[in-house]
Amino acid sequence: MEAVLQPTPLAGEHEDWLHRLSANLMETDWSAPLRPIADKLAINAPLNLADGLVLFNHPDLHEVGALANAVREARFGRQAFFNSNVHINQTNICVLACRFCAFRRGPKAGDAYAMSVEEYMEDLSKYAHAIDEVHSVGGLHPEWGVEHYEDLFRRVSNEHPHISIKALTAVEIKHLGQRSSISTYEVLQRLSRSGLTSLPGGGAEILDDDVRAVICNGKESSQEYIQIHREAHKAGLPSNCTMLFGTIETLEQRLQHMISLRSLNNETRGFQCFVPYPFLPDDTRLPQAQLATGTEVLRTIAVSRLMLNNIPHIKAYRMNIGDHLAELGLQYGADDIDGTVQKESIMHLAGSTAPLNHDRAKLARLINDAGCTPVQRNTTYTAFEPYTPPPVQERRSLPMATL
Repeated sequence: MEAVLQPTPLAGEHEDWLHRLSANLMETDWSAPLRPIADKLAINAPLNLADGLVLFNHPDLHEVGALANAVREARFGRQAFFNSNVHINQTNICVLACRFCAFRRGPKAGDAYAMSVEEYMEDLSKYAHAIDEVHSVGGLHPEWGVEHYEDLFRRVSNEHPHISIKALTAVEIKHLGQRSSISTYEVLQRLSRSGLTSLPGGGAEILDDDVRAVICNGKESSQEYIQIHREAHKAGLPSNCTMLFGTIETLEQRLQHMISLRSLNNETRGFQCFVPYPFLPDDTRLPQAQLATGTEVLRTIAVSRLMLNNIPHIKAYRMNIGDHLAELGLQYGADDIDGTVQKESIMHLAGSTAPLNHDRAKLARLINDAGCTPVQRNTTYTAFEPYTPPPVQERRSLPMATL
């Protein structure tokens, strides 16, 4: 019998969040353009394209942020979530050459690499004691089929059963199906049986094929991205979903992207978190990109929270936007900042300067500084534990110097 995903119990939400939201929204004197939107939100009615354009064009960013924060606080109170994870990008060799990507290498490039299963396991073993998730995405290796990842995921599951495997984007799933001459649904079923826990959701970029033809020609189409995630949810694999903004897309295309994801989640309830992140321009090949400002990043996070009423979590992805904007994002509708990460290549080659040496205590401090309560979660948002800092060891008194 095929697995059918059900919404996770509360997914960290307060049980009466909609009642709390309605009360909070009615108590606030919203401006005339935002009042009809607040009325919709109070009954959890989905916002439409016109509503989204009002939010993107509203001159008072702080009011849009306050509206998003009201939704966020009704759902989660002051909780903000993180996890203990490591990113291992298994190969940078890719048969595609997306214009925005600074990570991809051809197989003959001097810095091209492809980790064997043994090399991957050796790398993972350095972090395994301190994490409960490994996040792996990479290039479309011309020689790897589904068997390679079956072997890899079995090894991870057998040797580190406490670690969940969040891996492979939709285009990687498509590529494995083509390499192995099987359907994408069979790829997902086989990988799930081998230990895959969830999909990270990367590669959505903008779900508009005219935009994709310019920035990522050759990748999966918009409908293929949606269909592969539909199949993942059908196979019992929850997933995140993403949006890369600040390339060549219009505001309308950003909003249609969100509406497409929301429509799929009405059907499957398999999306657990939405991750909007801006295009990073360094060392990439997209000179016509429109490059999002810091305020645009915060506004997009806020609009995401308001548009995506059926996706529980919104992530301020610090690996992309940095600690400072991620902290502010927790006041503009986001409730998650990702995890400890430890190592990461794709965002940093594109220009990210986010630190990679954060432990749980540093993430907790970032969350506390945003006025929130740090809560450690698992990969699939089904287990939550308030973060308790380790006890501070008393300093030993140093002996007085002998005169």
